[in-house]
Amino acid sequence: MSHPIKVVAVSGGTYRPSRTQVLTQAIIAEVEKHLRIDSHIIELGDIARPLGGALSRKELPEIVEHELRAIESADLLIVAAPVYRGSYPGQFKHLFDLIDMNALIGTPVLLAATGGSDRHALVLDHQLRPLFSFFQSLTLPIGVYASEADFQNYQISSEALKARIQLAAERAAPLFGAALDPLRKIA
Repeated sequence: MSHPIKVVAVSGGTYRPSRTQVLTQAIIAEVEKHLRIDSHIIELGDIARPLGGALSRKELPEIVEHELRAIESADLLIVAAPVYRGSYPGQFKHLFDLIDMNALIGTPVLLAATGGSDRHALVLDHQLRPLFSFFQSLTLPIGVYASEADFQNYQISSEALKARIQLAAERAAPLFGAALDPLRKIA
């Protein structure tokens, strides 16, 4: 592929500092080790207020419309959501409610989430995967879930989480023509 892959990442947290933001940045950094990318991060917290005031897309200010267009034109979408009360936040869902329902057909989506404990890990398969199935996106088989215990001072401290991020990036790369190291065993 001669041009960089357009990677758009949505970090669904609304507070800073944010473990979701740290996880999103770590995934992008790992993907960048395998692919030539042009990345853009959308921080939900930066657009939450104007987004929440819009009932339809035509009511959005240009800054939010720009972010929606970025999502719709991504070659690879990375979506990371914090878990609140067993699911992703309502503002996160509202963002995707305003995405054109045909814009993400066939778009690869790497799913990620953060939560207070491992009990929320199924949010990837029971909440996020169905959302992107509606869009007919290609959700990648390996998602990344991180609990509060995986971080210290808003830095990833878990070697298992780092390995999971690496594996997710390695598994995404072949979709864009990047070859895996044949000597590396993937579990």
